[in-house]
Amino acid sequence: MPEAQRLRNLSLLLDTAARHVAEDPLLLAVQSARRLPPGVRGHLARAVSAGAGAESVRLALGEFLADRRAQAGQALAAATPRTGAGRRVAAELAVQLGRVAPKAQVQLPPSVRARELWSQGRLHAAVAVLDGVRGARAQRARLRSQLAVMSPGFALPAVVPSPAWEGPRSDGPTRVLHVLTNSFSRTQSGYAVRSHAVLRAQRAAGVEVRAVTRIGYPVTVGLVNAASEDVVDGITYRRLLPARLAPTPAARLVQMTRLLAREVEDYRPHVLHTTTNFQNALVARAVAESYGLPWVYEMRGVLEQTWVASRPTDQQAEALASERFRLLRARETEMAVAADAVVVLSQVQREDLIARGVPTERIRIIPNAVDDAVLEVPEVSAAEARARLGLPRGGFWAGSVSSLVDYEGFDVLLEAVARCRASGVDVRCLLVGDGVSRAGLEARSAELGLGTEVCVLPGRVPPQDAVAWYQALDLFCVPRRDTPVCRSVTPIKPFTAMALGRAVLVSDLPALREVAAYGDGSVFPAEDAVALATALAAAAGCAGNPHASGQNGSHTSVPADLPTWSRNGTVYATLYEGLR
Repeated sequence: MPEAQRLRNLSLLLDTAARHVAEDPLLLAVQSARRLPPGVRGHLARAVSAGAGAESVRLALGEFLADRRAQAGQALAAATPRTGAGRRVAAELAVQLGRVAPKAQVQLPPSVRARELWSQGRLHAAVAVLDGVRGARAQRARLRSQLAVMSPGFALPAVVPSPAWEGPRSDGPTRVLHVLTNSFSRTQSGYAVRSHAVLRAQRAAGVEVRAVTRIGYPVTVGLVNAASEDVVDGITYRRLLPARLAPTPAARLVQMTRLLAREVEDYRPHVLHTTTNFQNALVARAVAESYGLPWVYEMRGVLEQTWVASRPTDQQAEALASERFRLLRARETEMAVAADAVVVLSQVQREDLIARGVPTERIRIIPNAVDDAVLEVPEVSAAEARARLGLPRGGFWAGSVSSLVDYEGFDVLLEAVARCRASGVDVRCLLVGDGVSRAGLEARSAELGLGTEVCVLPGRVPPQDAVAWYQALDLFCVPRRDTPVCRSVTPIKPFTAMALGRAVLVSDLPALREVAAYGDGSVFPAEDAVALATALAAAAGCAGNPHASGQNGSHTSVPADLPTWSRNGTVYATLYEGLR
């Protein structure tokens, strides 16, 4: 990496950190600690809570850093902080856990109270709390700016093309510039997986592609050695890395439009293509309109519903009725209406957008899919795959390859496995991946008496090794909770499981029923551990033989209509041709 780039990255990271320190050093420390690798975070959590009594807030902080949110809430409820610093930590933890008691809200420092109101979705109230508060100027400016960006009608100013701008290339294939939130090789999320698959599929279909990620990424998430460009599997990912970020959300989006405009003039695309959320859309729309280009909005998730799902269960009804939910939903709708074309992942999403006023003819369903190469992977029994990975051959193994977050409902799967085993059925669990729920799932597994031979959580695995872990499963399970976002958004991983001949069992929710319909997938009532246990026992072939082990594997036929990325690439190419 050139030394100038390294210095610019360091400046960007230090400037970003300095702003967080000035606004709230404790919050920065907690958030930074939670970005550490799980092993390091575990050591830190134990060090923080070492020697802490039952009434110490350090015990709650240690549980929080270890991502054991339920235990952190219990410890916080029992804590009696006796110092100003202890009370400050307790207040911050209460906000992060969504557990601020009503009587305690008025006693919070204004900066913490503002964050609590914002987290509840009471946006104007959060800004008002900071009016006239000394030392809160930067926080107030940030929240006001964020509220403005979320408000109806907000648009970014146009960019003036340079005199050298010649328009899109007139010769050659269609060129598309993608505007992404994050990407390979710096992030291994489901979002990044789909993005990379889409780019590769479009290139295979004859479309020239390049991608640009959000301003500051990946330096602002701690990767100071990031280059200005990464090339993964021949796909170019450009990074927008200024020496410092503008101070407010609105100003940063303006800054991003200027940097994206440079990429447009360099690449000369025919189409801009961006993905949720609406901030990406605001930037893409401003630049596209400035340069006379069509733009596509790909709505992979449902932003407002994802936010609701992040709130404690007993507060989700309040979140659904909040100002934040209303504004986010309106902004996403506004961006979809403004785009020249909208891509969604499911029929459920399509119907929702039509109901919200998006013209039907602009909406195209391009579902999650499977890489064609996976269809060519030699058949391997689940027992043999487990043996290769050093896992027990015996037992009937159900599980998933997924991010470990609360709405995935894996705690329900653990309880169902425990019920099966209590009734003499040798069902076991394998959950591959990482996330904020991993520590809680490990703790719950121990509580249920599921040993390391019965419940395996190996963490995140390299992408090139993922197929082997899919093959180790007899049954791929998606036990998502019955939340609005889970009713609307389809996961990508079950398609790979189907392509490898693994049976799929999903919660009985609209989006998941769409996925199951591609193959021989089964459903069970969401969040019902008893029903899931019954389904697992049936899948294990245990109705007439309680000692069946599944050692012969559970290979099923691959659905003929399973979506593939090669087909999707052709659909994208046709869509772009219609926009040129």
